[in-house]
Amino acid sequence: MITGRHLAYLTSVFILTVFFFNACKDNIDLNTKKVFRYNEHRNITSLDPAFARNPQNIWPINQLFNGLVQLDNDLNIKPELATSWKISPDGLTYIFHLRKDVYFHESPVFGKKRTRNVKASDFVYSFNRLSDPKVASPGSWVLQQVEEYKALDEFSLLIKLKKPFPAFLGLLSMRYCAVVPKEVVEYFGANFRSNPIGTGPFYFKRWNENVKLVLRKNPTYFEFDSQGERLPYLESVAVQFIPDIQSEFMLFLQGKLDFINSLDSSYKDELLTPIGELQPKYKEQLTMLKGPYLNTEYIGFYLESTNPAIQSKKIREAINIGFDRKLMIAYLRNNVGYPANKGFIPKGLQGSSQEPSLFNVVKAKKLVNDYQLENKDKPSITVATDANYLDICEYLQQELQKIGIDLNIEVMPSASLRQAKSSGKLELFRASWIADYPDAENYLSLFNSKNFSPNGPNYTHFKNPIYDELYQEALSTVSSTLRYEKYREMDAMAMKEFPIIPLYYDQVIRFLQKDVIGMEINPINLLVLKTVSKN
Repeated sequence: MITGRHLAYLTSVFILTVFFFNACKDNIDLNTKKVFRYNEHRNITSLDPAFARNPQNIWPINQLFNGLVQLDNDLNIKPELATSWKISPDGLTYIFHLRKDVYFHESPVFGKKRTRNVKASDFVYSFNRLSDPKVASPGSWVLQQVEEYKALDEFSLLIKLKKPFPAFLGLLSMRYCAVVPKEVVEYFGANFRSNPIGTGPFYFKRWNENVKLVLRKNPTYFEFDSQGERLPYLESVAVQFIPDIQSEFMLFLQGKLDFINSLDSSYKDELLTPIGELQPKYKEQLTMLKGPYLNTEYIGFYLESTNPAIQSKKIREAINIGFDRKLMIAYLRNNVGYPANKGFIPKGLQGSSQEPSLFNVVKAKKLVNDYQLENKDKPSITVATDANYLDICEYLQQELQKIGIDLNIEVMPSASLRQAKSSGKLELFRASWIADYPDAENYLSLFNSKNFSPNGPNYTHFKNPIYDELYQEALSTVSSTLRYEKYREMDAMAMKEFPIIPLYYDQVIRFLQKDVIGMEINPINLLVLKTVSKN
């Protein structure tokens, strides 16, 4: 809860922030109903889609660029620059037919006409660039399953895979795969990051790094709403870069920002009731949106650890059933999230295990007692976390003490935690897995033995030959129904060995000013502004 003393501090910070905010005003009137304003407290490093690796980059890039396909709010694959596509029966060959009415944003680099339409050859160039080692895009892995791609004609594109990969269309929806114009990229070189030219609903106006980013409405954008009105509705998007989260919150309460994303611990009790509803005093001013987010929070065991408690399946199972996830979500998260009492695959994706893990203190105590009789020692484990999740680990520490397990906590900087987790230096670690693309394979890859860290995401070093075989079978299963069955079998198989303990499935949560209309949420927490307006 925000105390009077805390509020006084925030108010002083806010006054300074407002001064800074107003001093940096663009020639756009920030109070207009045609401007959407948000703050990015982290830093944007690039507006080049080849570097769309994190939300702070992806959000503005999604306003500036388009790819072949896009996801709707239910994660269904929909046309974007492709009007249609055909997949061969063997799942190897994809042929895309492109729209003929899509033009790049205007630029003097294009010559007298200042623009041109998008052709299949532009995608060939964009994919070549994405996979070019000299560009060093973190998204080059998206094309690792691709054998070849070529333009069949001006508006037809062929992509052939090395082997079937049913999740491939989902990969193409990532902003890494957006189309870029060769002549503009080659003109600006590395500076394309701050001189982006795309096809999206907004075009680039100005970026004063660490101060402000301004995007303007693309008057020739190709998408229309159901009433035949051209998108987008907004005239501009203005992004501020105020690093202090509490200052961001105060600006939002004062109506200087149109929305905030997620929920910081410093103000969660100010906005939400203990049961996760919007506080009554804000119901006239704000709107809250919540929905499933493809993010599983978990703790992972390094199974090659020499600690006998880590090696013991009994202890791992005892931990899994030895704490109340529902209470944890209510107590620490104000009911934002879903208790992870099934598998690793989160709510919102097909293929999750249907076998629940139920809170059972009696059984957990028996498993620990059995371990102690066998090993003549009380189980003691150290979990590594960063400061953001210390409260979760302290809750686990308290609950596991009740069943006879000593849980020690080591707090580390986030970067150090990631490095230590990858190199196998941590016997138990808290982690998150956010989907890169909307297919459960994204999660199941964490248990494939070919993906042992540090070269892959299998940080636990879980290994099961039957699992590996099923994983390979699923990758080549074209039928969605059959593939999801294999996914469920794999998820259940991994969870029976407890290489990880799922804590909760996260939720997207956004708070909007009441005058913001048309904003929707999606399980990948992508910011989509083309259908947003203000009244």
